[in-house]
Amino acid sequence: MGDRISIEISEGVADVRLARPEKMNALDREMFQALNDAAARLADTKGLRAVALSGEGRAFCAGLDFGSFRQMGDGDRELVNRLTDRTHGLANHAQNVAWAWRELPVPVIAAVHGVAFGGGCQIALGADVRLIAPDARMSVMEIKWGLVPDMAGLALMRGLIRDDVARELTYTGRQVTGQDAVDLGLATRVEADPHAAALAMAREIASKSPDAVRAAKRLLNLAADGDAASILLAESAEQEKLIGSLNQVEAVKAGLAGRDPRFEDVA
Repeated sequence: MGDRISIEISEGVADVRLARPEKMNALDREMFQALNDAAARLADTKGLRAVALSGEGRAFCAGLDFGSFRQMGDGDRELVNRLTDRTHGLANHAQNVAWAWRELPVPVIAAVHGVAFGGGCQIALGADVRLIAPDARMSVMEIKWGLVPDMAGLALMRGLIRDDVARELTYTGRQVTGQDAVDLGLATRVEADPHAAALAMAREIASKSPDAVRAAKRLLNLAADGDAASILLAESAEQEKLIGSLNQVEAVKAGLAGRDPRFEDVA
């Protein structure tokens, strides 16, 4: 991923780190491309079971690079040409750096420390779970720059926080810290060492049947937008495929024998 993203994969767990610490992992063109490339690579990685997503240095991600804001102030239209083009399925190039984590077939745990501002906040919201340091700060900060959240933030927030809270945070750009972020729904729980906790959770998930975990993520994603009929039918279809499958049988055998399961990676 060039010099912007590092990926280490061990025993089915990918440790993905934004690696621009001297700029608090701010989003420039190279970082956008690296994030999209990383998500595409992971989607095609056989045996992948879970992802821990974090930032190196003092922050998770400080949002858009200041150089980009200066270009906007100078009226540079290159940054905004054809934002309505759907380059990555439902999303455009910028939206995909957050939305791709939602669409990745395995769970993603974000470890938030320092700041997650603007686009950085939206990237964290794309994860399945967000573990946050007590003193970390999150903000839907786009209003400060005369903008709206446009990296899938609204599509992701609506399933996490109340409508009035989403509006207040979007209209004001207010910063919230660890426990407040949890209380509002922006984060899952507070951890003194979010990165270590994210890796531990990813390893725990990796110890479960990969078929069941991927099926669960598909169902949970559908539950965010589907109607009751489609969700009920999808539950039945996923369960029908799982019952009697190689890994489901292994889960039962291991549970009855009181031993660790030995799952096969079929995806």
